[in-house]
Amino acid sequence: MNYRICLLLILTFLSCQPKHDLPVTITLDNNWQFKAVNDSVWRSATVPGNVHSDLLDHQLIKHPFVGNNEDSLQWISETNWEYKTTFSVSKETLHKKHIELNFDGLDTYASVFLNDRLLLKTDNAFRDFSVDVKSALKPQNELRIRFERTSVSEAKAKEKLNYQLPEGNRIFTRKAQFQYGWDWGPELNTSGIWRPVTLSAWNDLKIDDIYIHQLTLDDTLSNLLIEQNFKLDTKKKLTYEIHVNDSIQNIIDVNDATPQKEVLIQIKNPKRWWPHNLGDPYLYDIKVVVRADKTILDSMSVKKGLRTIELVTEKDSIGASFYFEVNGHPVYMKGANYIPQNSMQNKVTKAHYNQLLDDAVDANMNMLRVWGGGIYENDIFYELCDEKGILIWQDFMFACAMYPGDDNFLENVTAEAAQNVKRLRNHASIALWCGNNENSEGWHRWGWQADRSDAEKDEIWNNYLKVFDSILPETVNRLTDTDYWESSPKYGRGNPKYKTEGDAHDWWIWHDGYPFEHLEQNVPRFMSEFGFQSFPSYEAIRYINQKDRIDITSEGFKNHQKHSRGFQIIDDYMQRDFPVPNDSEDYVYVSQLLQAYGITKGIEAHRRAKPYNMGTLYWQLNDCWPAVSWSSIDFFGNWKALHYRAKKSFDPILITSKLENNTLKTHIINDNFEGIGNTLQIEIMDFNGTNIWNTTEQVYVSADSSTLKHELDLNMLNMNKNNVVIVSKFGNQTSYFYLVKPKDLQLHKAPIEQTISKTSQGFQITLKSTTLQKDVYLYTTEKGHFSDNYFDLLPNQTIMIEFETDAKNLNDLKIKTLNNLL
Repeated sequence: MNYRICLLLILTFLSCQPKHDLPVTITLDNNWQFKAVNDSVWRSATVPGNVHSDLLDHQLIKHPFVGNNEDSLQWISETNWEYKTTFSVSKETLHKKHIELNFDGLDTYASVFLNDRLLLKTDNAFRDFSVDVKSALKPQNELRIRFERTSVSEAKAKEKLNYQLPEGNRIFTRKAQFQYGWDWGPELNTSGIWRPVTLSAWNDLKIDDIYIHQLTLDDTLSNLLIEQNFKLDTKKKLTYEIHVNDSIQNIIDVNDATPQKEVLIQIKNPKRWWPHNLGDPYLYDIKVVVRADKTILDSMSVKKGLRTIELVTEKDSIGASFYFEVNGHPVYMKGANYIPQNSMQNKVTKAHYNQLLDDAVDANMNMLRVWGGGIYENDIFYELCDEKGILIWQDFMFACAMYPGDDNFLENVTAEAAQNVKRLRNHASIALWCGNNENSEGWHRWGWQADRSDAEKDEIWNNYLKVFDSILPETVNRLTDTDYWESSPKYGRGNPKYKTEGDAHDWWIWHDGYPFEHLEQNVPRFMSEFGFQSFPSYEAIRYINQKDRIDITSEGFKNHQKHSRGFQIIDDYMQRDFPVPNDSEDYVYVSQLLQAYGITKGIEAHRRAKPYNMGTLYWQLNDCWPAVSWSSIDFFGNWKALHYRAKKSFDPILITSKLENNTLKTHIINDNFEGIGNTLQIEIMDFNGTNIWNTTEQVYVSADSSTLKHELDLNMLNMNKNNVVIVSKFGNQTSYFYLVKPKDLQLHKAPIEQTISKTSQGFQITLKSTTLQKDVYLYTTEKGHFSDNYFDLLPNQTIMIEFETDAKNLNDLKIKTLNNLL
């Protein structure tokens, strides 16, 4: 009797459980092989991957990031390559009504064969492609993909034009433009299966995409329209279940034969998503489940942040504003431009994404610009930005060129844009879609129109408008509620309007050799690019040269400076502002100080000008290989001086000073939504710690403001400007300001006392000196991260630095200071 009761209860329980007829997805990432088309030997391959990394894995090439190996590897992109795999499919899968083969990314001109049957030809690395393979699939299958070198299609496209377009053949191929070489990256034009290949099979229904369209948002209610895109092959009555944070929020029965694809739901008392520096980047977990009776046909989840973001560009008495309003509040944007993290994209792991974005958050950045010469990033990048509260300015992938306008190209671009906008539109982090990087400026300022007929110029510009004034904005407006901006910058630096309207790229510094002070005197409404190069870490230089000694004169190292005048420009600026060392190790150190000095001078000038200026994004955050570049974090993840200094200059509460007509002007910037009252202390001391002048006063800094809080006429003081530092304190914030250039400081030489103690996370380093130590740089061959570096140590001040590392000891810790070089 008990047995029968138990059996009955079990059967009853099982009958109550939901039945499933879910789509099946099989990832085809095993058993891949590759070879050159003209070769006979197949070798194992990694998918997702590319031919460069596969050749490297088999030690068939030298590493392209070492020395000048890059130069000897150009044959790879002029070779046709072939990949193949075999895979089995179960009877159960074969019996599904629908089976598709999906390619998330093929780079680039590919012919796809399944069981020797041509399925597909592709011509865009940024698009995904799906093919119905129900009739071609067998229990045992061979999938083969042949990649044709890009130069073949580029030559054909070029022949169709009776004029030449700037800049080179890359414009004809829809793939990462930086792979053709840039002034910070190598020429490594990869090919291969760079994103996953999957097989999907289903019977009645498969959800392709859901879009959570936020209709309204206030403190009490948010109305959301869930738009579902699915493939359907059933007349069964369907039921939609909408789950919000694991609770069923809505159940909708569909009673007609054409089920609705839009469902309205409401969230009461919604929590808003905020950039991390202003609040909690809260994400709702919204899940759609589709049933037929009790059988689940498919489900899909989206992490959704509820927020409003608007780009405000309104005419004013000066020109036109350019700022982002988040949840109804103007928000000052602080950050950098982001490029792909590796020239071989398959080498970028989730850990790399997580660490780099943590580094951005740690440096008080709230916006990154995904630059238009790279890639539409992997999903994990945007997911982490959502979670960490980082806003994304997303360029479409067009950079520094004019592009063709034939029908095939435009159709290709239209499909590319639609796919990527749909893929990314649910992400709370996406703040803006921008059409291109510097194409408009290049056409109007870089001499691209020279020696062309009027008809030719009209045709090229009209083709520009077709893409950036029609296709892209129409796609964004149709598929999402994110704002669109045609081209970054709006005006080139040759147009005076670059300071009064739109966003600006100020390359008067670096490219045109203007002094860093130019940045203080020419502040735009929003600075979306400006930068200066420095050398990478000692670790990167050792890797490039494959030597322990720091050598910046080797031919191999010179190959990692891709700007034709780069070394000379660094030297010219260094002579203006810093001592120029003869020793290579010291030179590398000073180059980083120089970069940090110039760029933070610009950052702080921009922030002082708030709300006239409402954003500063420097060029660039990261590297795609070890190189001399504009990055603040080098290829191996080491923070340069700029990243440490940017962290301070991006702090929500910033004390910043400037010297104007021998008057010291001290500003306090508050990016928070609440005002702050505290004591402002300003002290002028010499480098031995002797007080020359000081003041203390209570001040109040309004919310979301930049305010001049103190002025001091230095003509009143009798002091040696070369031998003093101004120390300003407000609450927990401290800033140091000097009245002369670093090279003119009369610094004293004295030892730095140091004590090193072991901690659970690494080591604690305690430092003290009897004199001011300028730009203290701690370094070691042990891998790790210093909590602060390239900092100033005041006389008789004790400072503690944490070094996070797995190392067991820290016997080789060394210290450099500017004192030792002057």
